[in-house]
Amino acid sequence: MRTAENLRIHELIGLEVEVERSSCRKWIGIKGRVVDETKNLLVIEKKGKESRIPKISCSFLFILEDRNKVRLDGKDIAFRPEERTKKAL
Repeated sequence: MRTAENLRIHELIGLEVEVERSSCRKWIGIKGRVVDETKNLLVIEKKGKESRIPKISCSFLFILEDRNKVRLDGKDIAFRPEERTKKAL
């Protein structure tokens, strides 16, 4: 189960997310569901439109299944999903 304590090393696909801070103003406030993830990007889908957001220059607010909200800095999750369990500890 994804919790605030283990989200950094957990799967992000399927979670609701909002871009809280970014070096690019046009990305701030983008909300939706994470539909894909690479080492450097989160792909966020909202109403059929996908946005590719770089992890390293942003801060994200994730909403967990139990409706708890978790803030993560992009540099803390800027790994391939399969490598994050080893590197993000």
